[in-house]
Amino acid sequence: MGNIKKIITALVVTTIVMGGLVGCGSNSLKKGDSSVSNTSSIAAIKKRGVIKIGVFSDKAPFGYVDSNGKNQGFDVYIAKRFAKDLLGDETKVQFVLVDAASRVAYLESKKVDVIMANFTVTDERSQKVDFTNPYMKVSLGIVSPNNAKITSVDQLKGKKVIIAKGTTAETFLTKNYPDIQLQKYEQYSEIFQALKDKRGDAIVSDNTEVIAWAKDNKNFTVGVPTLGSGDKIAPAVAKGNKELKDWINTELVTLGKEKFIHKAYEATLTPVYGQKFEENLVIEGGKSK
Repeated sequence: MGNIKKIITALVVTTIVMGGLVGCGSNSLKKGDSSVSNTSSIAAIKKRGVIKIGVFSDKAPFGYVDSNGKNQGFDVYIAKRFAKDLLGDETKVQFVLVDAASRVAYLESKKVDVIMANFTVTDERSQKVDFTNPYMKVSLGIVSPNNAKITSVDQLKGKKVIIAKGTTAETFLTKNYPDIQLQKYEQYSEIFQALKDKRGDAIVSDNTEVIAWAKDNKNFTVGVPTLGSGDKIAPAVAKGNKELKDWINTELVTLGKEKFIHKAYEATLTPVYGQKFEENLVIEGGKSK
C-alpha cells in the first residue's frame, strides 16, 4: 500500500510540474516575443496570396475609381508596386475602399494590411497605428469662390468652413481656430458639391486637393495655398506590426534608387499639378531632404 501511495504521489507531482511547464510555455507564446507575432504578418499575406490595401474611391488624383470601375491614382500606383515586390505580381492586391474617418478603424479591425489613402502622419494617429517612412509632403490650403475670395485664414471667422470628417483640416482648425464654424461631411466628393451649392464659404483641405479641383472649376480660387506647417503622407500598418512596417521602409529605400515615387508622380500627378510642383510634393527613398 505504501508503494502505491508513493507512486500516486509521484504521478501528482509530475503532473503539477508538467502542467507548470506547459503553463509557462503557453504564457510565453501568448505574450510573444515581437519576432513571433510579427513574423506571422507577411507570412499570412503570402499564404493568402493578396495584400489588402485601403485606398480612397473619391479623391483624385490620389485614389479614385475610374469609369471602368478600376482603382487609379498616385497611392494606387505605388500600392501595385508593393504587391509586385512582395508577391511577385502587381495584380495581387485587393483594394479596400475607405473614407477619411474609417482609416484607423480598418487597420484596427484587420480589414486591411496597409492604409495608403493619402494618410497624413500626426501624433494622435501615431498612438493608434504605426506609420512607415513617408513618400509625400503636403500642407493645407483654402479654396473659395472668385467673387468672395478668402486670402487669409483670419477671414474665415464668422463664416462656414467646409471640411471632410477625420482629416487634418478638422484637427488643425479645431485646435487653432475653435471659433470658426465647421460644416462637416463624410466624403471628399461631398465637400466640393457643398461649396458649389453655397452651403459654406470655403473649403479647407489638403493643398494638393484644392489646387487640383480649382483648376477644373474656374469659378473658384485657392487664395491660401499653404496653411499651417507642412505634413508628411505615409503608409500605415496596424499598431505593433513591425515586420510589415520594416518591409515597407526597406521597399521605399529600394524604390528610391530608381526614383520610383517620381515616376508615380509623373504618371498620375503631373497632368494635375505640372512638373514645377514635383520636388515640393515628392519624398523619395522614404526621407525628405
